[in-house]
Amino acid sequence: MEDWEALLGYRFRDPSLLTRALTHSSYANEHRDREHNERLEFLGDAVLELSSSAFLYRHFPHEPEGSLSRRRASLVCEASLAECAGRIGLGEKLYLGKGEEKGGGREKASLLADAFEALIGAVYLDGGFAEADGFIHRHLIDTFPDSGVLFDAKTRLQEFLQQNGEIEILYRSREETDGTQEKEFIAEVLAEGELLGTGRGRSKKLAEQTAAAQALERLLPPENRND
Repeated sequence: MEDWEALLGYRFRDPSLLTRALTHSSYANEHRDREHNERLEFLGDAVLELSSSAFLYRHFPHEPEGSLSRRRASLVCEASLAECAGRIGLGEKLYLGKGEEKGGGREKASLLADAFEALIGAVYLDGGFAEADGFIHRHLIDTFPDSGVLFDAKTRLQEFLQQNGEIEILYRSREETDGTQEKEFIAEVLAEGELLGTGRGRSKKLAEQTAAAQALERLLPPENRND
């Protein structure tokens, strides 16, 4: 676990907090001496909201509340949190019950996103807000370009394409596995049959967002992409 903590960039003073953050309710139900991570997830969600809100407030000083809220929703959505969890190998470290294990729980986006929030909560309790904020920046905020996941590219693309009426927008995706058996999704976005963009991601949702962002880069001038 020490090598993994080095990857996280944070070493726990209280290892029990890390263990709790990694314990899914299905495992706790089978091992009555273990506490699951749902309370830590609740706390981590609040810490994440404050950290991301403060970042967006400073980073986009001229944007109104509504725009900042949309950016925050996109930044901390399930797809992006699951992507972050995948990059640090969080799924491999989880304690899962037998049924959840057989059901592919280590690869479920919702489960990974929840565990990532629980990990944030654990860092906060162990080291305080500054450490948790640093963790969030290292593994979430600083990993995404301003032109990509910091806004809802799919919604922005739909609004742009359908400003003069309904047209068919289609996302199609496929799953691939690289030489290390890591799963990756490749998505394409088409409008009336025309290919507009292609994207990749550790989840289907993130791949679609990346494809939409590429389409916006083709269709819009830079100053209008994040409106």
